Amino acid sequence: MKKIHKFLVLALVAFLAVGMICSCSKDESSSSSASSTTSSASTTKSGEQKVVINFFHRWPNDPKNTMFKNLIAEYMEENPNVQINMDCILNDQYKEKIRMIVATDEVPDIFSSWSGTFAEEMVASGNVLALDDVYESDPEWADKLAKASVDGFVIDGTTYAIPWSQDGKVFFYNKKIFEENNISIPTTWTEFINVLDTLKAAGYEIPLAAGLADSWAVLHYLGTINQRMVDPEVLARDYNAATGEFTDPAYVDALYKWQQLTTYMGDIAPGIDHETARNTLFATGQSPIMYLQLAEITQLEQVIADDFEYGFFNFPAFEEGKGDPNALTGAPEGFMISNKAKNTEECIKFLKWLVSEKGGAALTTECGDISCVKGAVNETNALPQHVEALEIISNASQLAPWFDNACDPAVYVVYGQGAQAIATGDETPESVMKQVQEAAAALH
Repeated sequence: MKKIHKFLVLALVAFLAVGMICSCSKDESSSSSASSTTSSASTTKSGEQKVVINFFHRWPNDPKNTMFKNLIAEYMEENPNVQINMDCILNDQYKEKIRMIVATDEVPDIFSSWSGTFAEEMVASGNVLALDDVYESDPEWADKLAKASVDGFVIDGTTYAIPWSQDGKVFFYNKKIFEENNISIPTTWTEFINVLDTLKAAGYEIPLAAGLADSWAVLHYLGTINQRMVDPEVLARDYNAATGEFTDPAYVDALYKWQQLTTYMGDIAPGIDHETARNTLFATGQSPIMYLQLAEITQLEQVIADDFEYGFFNFPAFEEGKGDPNALTGAPEGFMISNKAKNTEECIKFLKWLVSEKGGAALTTECGDISCVKGAVNETNALPQHVEALEIISNASQLAPWFDNACDPAVYVVYGQGAQAIATGDETPESVMKQVQEAAAALH
């Protein structure tokens, strides 16, 4: 049988190799020089010393990089006493670099952060500014931010970030195919399986498109299924590296649900990535359903035909599940402020200006991401699907974090590799959970 441990070793080696990439690279695909976004001058025209803000984020590619450059240029024009030095590198390099510098005197004044365990790691450094006073002192601004996204950065009762974008994972479905086959939106697992069976009987060999070569796409499924199936208290304990055991029988049941779902994804699924599945199966109408992020609306719009209509539905509830069936898998991303920043008030002022209807509209209309700011997205400046996506996120009872933001890498790497092996028939739910339990125990 395929052994998951060798994949874990390879994954860790690859991760360490990424961390050794020089974060100061001038390659356009991985870094953006501060000089490209700000003036090198340190004084105003009148000779006064400028307030300098060092701003670090993970979006070096367009359209986001250009969006940030333009917004920063506009802010500095309105505030000539401020100089914002922007730097940015891609995801994995960003994670490695910010982890190295967050606990040092080199921590940037403002930096982007994921929610979940990543945010907890940043806060544990002791160098992140608590922002409760910022929210309490300006309720008019604070009330415009989606509560579920703000809550994603509450750690031990304290808020440590300002959310910027939010996302959720839902099933996209082909409206025309559903109408032609008289299919209603499923709300339970049994109904969902019946829908998939109906589509297969109608001639759709792959009713559910998936690219399982991307482990993160697999983890999104696992995180949602676990959230729906497992008791929330048990889940919270097991996702904690210090207490995780993963011995509850519901985890095995969850993997059997996953195994059942993979039978509708076709033999091709393990060999293709998520983007290929989206563009060649779902977007072409070959597969009527696909589990996608709401942030993928813009990418999908670029490849579908003009008459292609799609809708959304949340992951159906398991009849025997113990989790919240109204939760939405997804998470906000936001900005943290270092408590070592020399100009804290100016950092707060800039972020409140950025995380506003102006900045939120730019994020959604120019980049396709869903803003956390209420009122930033509407029928006049965004696609109808973006407006609906915002409603879906706003109506969710809670945002359940991505699996790889919810627990330790030593656990989710084994979990993801195991789920891939289940899809190919090389592992069983029981054998995978045994290896997950061993990985969890090694962290204690």
